[in-house]
Amino acid sequence: VRDTGIEARILLCTLRYYSTEQSLETVRLVEAFRGTHVAGSDIAADRPGNVIDAHVPAFQYARDRGIPFTAHAGETRGPVIVWDTLQHFCPSRLGHGVRSIEDADLVAHLRERQIHLEVCPSCNVQTDIYDTYADHPIDKLYRAGIPVSVNSDARTLVPTTPSQEYANLQQTFGWDVQDFYQCNRNALQAAFLPDDARDRLLAQLADGYQHVL
Repeated sequence: VRDTGIEARILLCTLRYYSTEQSLETVRLVEAFRGTHVAGSDIAADRPGNVIDAHVPAFQYARDRGIPFTAHAGETRGPVIVWDTLQHFCPSRLGHGVRSIEDADLVAHLRERQIHLEVCPSCNVQTDIYDTYADHPIDKLYRAGIPVSVNSDARTLVPTTPSQEYANLQQTFGWDVQDFYQCNRNALQAAFLPDDARDRLLAQLADGYQHVL
């Protein structure tokens, strides 16, 4: 922060193939570091079969104690895993969530509940979820009124940057400055931040965009 003015926070992440106790240990670590730069918890990875039940206690623990959390769903697997994740974990954010587009009722549910999607287009193309950037549903999800943000995901595997993602979105879907501003607002509104930090960043964002909107 001193050198760049940029503050970074982290999520502690359990994995779907972990045990109940491993997931509980992860969320307890988030609780132990509450008030630091540990912002919340997450669950990622995938496996066939039941990937929900073992982790319900950890998410219930987080809800009971007001610990922020997100959950990966709807990337390699389709709408069913998104529905299950929403029903049993009750996250306010989803990592990816892009295959929700395959279920109109799910899209309506995400819009109604304003569930935020952390979308990573280049990653989804590189991992063969979609054949080309033009096939990616980020524009359809955004136009459907679902709050999305634009992310680069695994930088060690996916050679992209936020600026490159913005350029791709502009070239492929015709996104303009207003679209990028809205997605950045979406990201801040969904961020696991104290209200004063969120308000400060929203003001900085508005100030940065005021000459181009």
